[in-house]
Amino acid sequence: MVVQAKRRFPNLNACSFDKGFHSTANQIALKEQLDLVALPRKGKLSEQAQALERSDAFARARRAHSGAESAINALEVHGLDRCPDHGINGFKRYVALAVVARNVHRIGAILRQHRAWRLRKCTPEPLRA
Repeated sequence: MVVQAKRRFPNLNACSFDKGFHSTANQIALKEQLDLVALPRKGKLSEQAQALERSDAFARARRAHSGAESAINALEVHGLDRCPDHGINGFKRYVALAVVARNVHRIGAILRQHRAWRLRKCTPEPLRA
């Protein structure tokens, strides 16, 4: 998967994975492709592994991973949990519609937030005794 992603995005230099993907073979194979591999280990960590996982670059990659997981969850909540369409074209259409639905939901939340801010700003504060 990383090889295909590197072909499509040549500037890709870091990836983050879940703990379940860690193995020595995965670590070695990914190191050949990427500058930074955020592949956390399960269980008790060695001093070297602890130092790596505490590094700023590793932490940034893990935070980006959490953001991607959050975006995936939002898409699932907005209809992408199951795809009733058939074939790759139906799947692509379904994903596109789920992304549009999520974006409309997000725009609505921003507009609602902005309106509440404007109402607070324009409403005079009550006199305090």
